[in-house]
Amino acid sequence: MSETDVSTAPRPLLLADGRPAADAWSLDPALRHLNHGSFGAVPLAAQERQNALREEMERAPVVWFPELPGRIAKARAGLAAFLGVDAGDLALVPNASAGVSVVYANLEKRAGGEIVVTDHGYGAVTMGAERLARRWGGRVRTARVPLDADEEQAYEAVMAEVGDATDLLVVDQITSATARRFPVERIGAEAARRGVPFLVDAAHAPALLAAPLDGLTCDFWAGNLHKWACAPRGTAALVARGPLRDGLHPLIDSWGAPDPYPDRFDQQGTLDATNYLAAQTALDFVGDTWGWDAARRYMDELAGYGERVVASAVTALTGEDARVDVGMPVPGMRLVRLPDGLADRREAADALRDRAAAELGVEAAFTAFGGIGYVRLSAHLYNTPEDYEYFAERCVPVLGEWARAARP
Repeated sequence: MSETDVSTAPRPLLLADGRPAADAWSLDPALRHLNHGSFGAVPLAAQERQNALREEMERAPVVWFPELPGRIAKARAGLAAFLGVDAGDLALVPNASAGVSVVYANLEKRAGGEIVVTDHGYGAVTMGAERLARRWGGRVRTARVPLDADEEQAYEAVMAEVGDATDLLVVDQITSATARRFPVERIGAEAARRGVPFLVDAAHAPALLAAPLDGLTCDFWAGNLHKWACAPRGTAALVARGPLRDGLHPLIDSWGAPDPYPDRFDQQGTLDATNYLAAQTALDFVGDTWGWDAARRYMDELAGYGERVVASAVTALTGEDARVDVGMPVPGMRLVRLPDGLADRREAADALRDRAAAELGVEAAFTAFGGIGYVRLSAHLYNTPEDYEYFAERCVPVLGEWARAARP
């Protein structure tokens, strides 16, 4: 790396005792973990708390399960405070897709049966919308939004698809494949004015955004706490407001079914809910060690550094500018264009992800949008500038060889 590159690198975070931040996680040191955004990573403190809770559950299950709804309600209140919402609006669900599925399963058809999504939407969420439209005998309309669309252009593209027949509008707060924001605040205000139910897929928003629901008008919001907030796997929040809230029921009926929303979600039979109870430990670990505002600054600065380093390497390799103009960028994630011939569709991107892990020792997110392949860089507290320098120096040349081999 040049002296200029190194001078712009943020200083790696340390624990209170001076050890590297990565020591607080159990990630395999033989791999470079550059894809926190997909599945997150759970700090050891939260893993240990969850393990202790599981031991408590197994020692006395007949005591554990009757007491569990009350403990979940208490945990839910703490998580609601972290997100800045009323605990009475928040139900805990296994992931954002599960929260979306709850909405799809409970929403009553209105007049037309049309559902509006965008071409940046998460595949599983869009497939669920298509299945719902088939049940309704309606259809899905897709708003086409250029990657470089600014706030006004994105807003206009989405609202151009919303009409009198629209029964549901589904928009990402932060997109998965393209690492960009959507102006959900403006969209939500206009949807409310028109009386169109608005569902926000906020899978990446908790912890990556300081206050993801501030200024946001929506009927439903589903966000993962097991991504950027580092909670144990299967921890997500479904926030519901307005007249449609009380019609939401869990996908699994249990003895809490007669209870009001969101209490009825606190009782789900014999499911292992230790993830919900240990989530606060993850939030407190980051908050007490570095503070969430400082954590977000570090993640964003490091992602920006990684983008510069990796894009420079790809540009030098291909002779074409690998930087990507994302119209509404987000903190902590960046896109870099891959050499032509790689990850030009979702299946090819997933295959490249698996090959990079097996042959290059790198966990990275490769995505496709509009027939173009990208590497989506996401940075968390355990990452360091050296991770991205390694990818640029060791992996980019190999990706160039794979791209040349893939082209006819």
